[in-house]
Amino acid sequence: MVTVSLTGTSREDAASVFDVLRTAFPTDRSLDVPEDPPGSRPAVWTAEIAPADDRIPTGPAPLEGPVSATLQGGCLAVDLLREALNGAFAVQERGTASGDQEKEVDLRLGDKR
Repeated sequence: MVTVSLTGTSREDAASVFDVLRTAFPTDRSLDVPEDPPGSRPAVWTAEIAPADDRIPTGPAPLEGPVSATLQGGCLAVDLLREALNGAFAVQERGTASGDQEKEVDLRLGDKR
């Protein structure tokens, strides 16, 4: 299981990222559309994704602007999620932290041209 947190993005871009992940790793969970937070606080959207080795390849997906994404979970699971994101977006690694069996990766996602 990998926790995905998205910040610095619009509701539509957050939905686009989550749609790509749900396509790559089918789930029986409903397709919740992110909602804007009340007031003027910055939004953080999160989801838990269970990646599998037999993922479905995805093509490029549009983004209106850059998205900051943090992936946290088991090392192999994080790598599988990053690979899926790389198929749909321009991915730039901004930092990593590793433990014995977990890894956290900070990414910047952009439009893949």
